[in-house]
Formats: sequence, structure tokens, C-alpha cells
Amino acid sequence: MKKISLGLMVLFGLTAQAQSGIQKSEVTRIETELSSDAMEGRALFTPGIEKASVFIEGEFKRIGLTYYKELQSYRQDFLIKDKKANNVIGIIPGKSKPNEYVIFSGHYDHLGMKESGDDKIFNGANDDASGITAVITLAEHFKKKNDNARTLIFVAFTGEETGGYGSAFFSNSINADEVVAMFNIEMIGTDSKWGKNSAYITGFERSDFGTILQKNLVGSGFNFYQDPYPQEQLFYRSDNARLAALGVPAHTISTSKMDVEPNYHKLSDEISTLDMDNMTEIIKSIAISSQTIISGKDTPSRVPKRKK
Repeated sequence: MKKISLGLMVLFGLTAQAQSGIQKSEVTRIETELSSDAMEGRALFTPGIEKASVFIEGEFKRIGLTYYKELQSYRQDFLIKDKKANNVIGIIPGKSKPNEYVIFSGHYDHLGMKESGDDKIFNGANDDASGITAVITLAEHFKKKNDNARTLIFVAFTGEETGGYGSAFFSNSINADEVVAMFNIEMIGTDSKWGKNSAYITGFERSDFGTILQKNLVGSGFNFYQDPYPQEQLFYRSDNARLAALGVPAHTISTSKMDVEPNYHKLSDEISTLDMDNMTEIIKSIAISSQTIISGKDTPSRVPKRKK
């Protein structure tokens, strides 16, 4: 039997832990449901987005997450132009640092349907059923591990496609100074510009969040890179933006090739276009890379607050 270095033993141990609750079959099950025709494109104020909310709530209940603050369910209701909408939120309370929060998020709304055509549903498989799939599978993984020092908050935002309403409301419900980090997950279903086993982090240079994640992945073969599309201003175009503006190291993890992504905001954004093997590996890598932040060992530096 060959000798194995301590570093590799630790890495293998972390990988095994990450894999314990994150399996391709489960990732595929959740993604398939969220991006199905039955969800009718998950547009705001439609029966389809209600179905999506109910599904996510059911997953949070199955996993055994607790409610956020004083809420009596997983729904955080609020009004958008006098119409009712809701985020879906679940919690795993921290063991030793319960008042320090780590957020995992994505958005579950999408573009809805066209009035006519052979294919009229914007399924939004990558945008952002992939992110919500990650949020749900990560919630189950960390619930099974049950050793998080900090409180973990899992949020499915609504209204991202129409102005970031859900994340704006949520950001006003929490003390930004108590949020240690935010992992916003957006469009991870396709290979990045670097190929498989890679993703990028928006605003990489604004804190040491990405450096911490990459440190925890040394030897794994997976790499996080800086956002290669600075001209797109992605750091302030997703649900991380509201808390980032308040100084939180809130970053979006993505693989979307924003310059050449063929199915972005198109009817063709369906599960058949996604790489489920690679997507599963990305979720596992998020689990591994976040571990020292969840355990309280690492605290990312704050993002410079955005001037009003």
C-alpha cells in the first residue's frame, strides 16, 4: 500500500463529506422538476411560479430546515406594485456562532411563456433552476453534516428577472453586519470558458472570498476564476448586489459564457442543454470550498460599500 500524504488524506476526506449528500441523481431530479413545462416558465405573479414556490418549500420541509426569524412558514411574503410575491427561506441554526450568517441563494423566477408557438415556455433550466437546485442540494448536504458553527440561510429569491425585488426585500430584513458571506449561485449548468471543473466568481477582486474558496480546493482539480466578463458588470446584476452594496462579501458563482451562451433568455434553455455531471461537481466544490467559512475558521474581508 502506497503512502498517502496528510494533505491528500484531508482532501479525500472533504471530498467524501461533500459527496455524502450531493449525488447526480438527486441534482437531476430537482433540476428536472424546476425546469419542467409544468412550471410554465416561473414568471412573476403566475400559477407557474406558485408551483415552483410550493416545490421548493416541500424540499426545505423534507430536508428539515427551520423557519427564518419570526416567519411561520418558509415563505417571506411582500408586495411588488401592490401584488403579493414571496421568497422561500430555510435555516440551519449555527452551533457556536448562531448570530453570524452564511447565505446560499439563487432566484427561482424566470421569463414565463410566449402567447403562441410550438414551444412557448421559457423553462429557465440554467437561468436559474440550476442555482436553486444547488441551493436545495447544499441545504440537504449541510443538514446531514449538522456541524455548522455559523447559521446557514438558504434563499430562493423571486423577482430577479424584473428588478431584483426579492433580494432587495430580503436585504432589508437582515442586519448586513451579521452576514459573513453570501454564495449566490446563478447559471452553473453549462461548462465555463475554461471547460469542466471550473467556475468564476463575480467581484473576485473586491474581497478575499474567492481566495478562501480556492485555498480549500487545492489539489482537487477544480478552479474558481475571476469574472472574465468585466464589461457586463455582473457583480451588480444578480441577487448578491443588494448585500454587496452594504459591505457584505456577497458574490455570484457562475459558469455562464456571457459572450456566447446560446440559450440565455431563450426558449431553448432546457435541461437537455445542461451538463449534469459537471453541474454536480460544481455543487460539490461549493460545499468543499465553503467549509472553513461555515465552520468559523475563515471570515472573508468586507466588500467596499457602494456609494449612493
